[in-house]
Amino acid sequence: MQSQHQGCNMELMESFFRTHSYLVEHTNSSVRRGLMDEIDWSQRLIGIKGTRGVGKTTFLLEYAKEKFGKDNRKCLYVNMNNFYFQGNGIAEFAGKFVEQGGEVLLLDQIFKQSNWSVELRKCYDLYPNLKLVFTGSSVMRLKTDYPAIRDILTFYYLRGFSFREYLNLVAGTDFQPYSLDEILNNHEHIVKKILPAVSPEKYFHDYLHHGFYPFFLEHRNFSENLLKTMNMMTEVDILLIKQIELKYLTKIKKLFYLLARNGIHSPNISQLAHQIDTSRATVMNYTKYLADARLLNMIYPYGEEFPKKPATIMMHNPNLMYAIYPIAVDEQSVMETFFVNTMWKDHIVSQGSKPQSYLIDGARKFRVCDAHAKGKIRMNTDTYYVRYNTEVGHDNQIPLWLLGFLY
Repeated sequence: MQSQHQGCNMELMESFFRTHSYLVEHTNSSVRRGLMDEIDWSQRLIGIKGTRGVGKTTFLLEYAKEKFGKDNRKCLYVNMNNFYFQGNGIAEFAGKFVEQGGEVLLLDQIFKQSNWSVELRKCYDLYPNLKLVFTGSSVMRLKTDYPAIRDILTFYYLRGFSFREYLNLVAGTDFQPYSLDEILNNHEHIVKKILPAVSPEKYFHDYLHHGFYPFFLEHRNFSENLLKTMNMMTEVDILLIKQIELKYLTKIKKLFYLLARNGIHSPNISQLAHQIDTSRATVMNYTKYLADARLLNMIYPYGEEFPKKPATIMMHNPNLMYAIYPIAVDEQSVMETFFVNTMWKDHIVSQGSKPQSYLIDGARKFRVCDAHAKGKIRMNTDTYYVRYNTEVGHDNQIPLWLLGFLY
């Protein structure tokens, strides 16, 4: 009986390894993501958060391919969608993997498994030579909502393509990222190195329309695909992870649409509460969930944060603007949305004191403006002017597209 049980275990693991081998072999990421080199892979429990569509599954498989190859059985990729995990725990499975010499377990869509954080803690304590890498939704608050792993977890964000990554892909270039300090202090020299190789303006508007999410590479209608992804973010990520009843889904979707339709604006919470027939507090909570899902960005004056009302709400990235309400897409709003999104990877973005202006890290003032705008903008020496519709800049005037090289 015991040998029969062992045989079943072997057969089970073989099926997982076959799937792993096939997926790794057929993974061919078009762009090597910079996060691959930012992660401290020596850590034993690593979480990778990101919104739907940014390529978390591909990222795990690329890691397996780069570090191990398709046939190295020390590493195994497993998707939590597999029905096996409806009747079996992660720790039990990890034990079988370790028995066969396994060292690195890659767990995709971890939130599909109930009690997953407790299971990961078991794995961590029981198998000291096992490394666990998992992906989860951006909605998950890993350090606050999952106390079982709080003290042992290191987590990172995988974002959509930067403009630099998009440019490297579609133009066949190989540009490296620059820090904000490098761009602010040396942008004229950096631009002189880039322009002989490529004209960024030729590609920038395409990036703003469809370049943030890697699935633009698939031969399907991008806007339809993005709309489907946005629906999944609300229907699965927000409802499932936040444990919200299905009957409230229509309110969340309507709120998202109303916020998106109004462009960059200061929200009227009372009016929104009336429009979706709920309380002001619920509107604020739903808005925060939409921001956690990377559908919206909430901008506050420096030093303020949720649960206060944000000074400004905008879409998380320009691609979403074209998908959800294309008839109201305004160039200035698109450019400000790009600026906020690209800045927010490594910096704190706060509301500025004037229209179209932002405070970065509580210290640096920025204003987003059109290089061809009629009427002169009075230039202040204490402000950086990031300008669109131009490829070059000088002094404290910087081409906006270059901030797409921050990662």
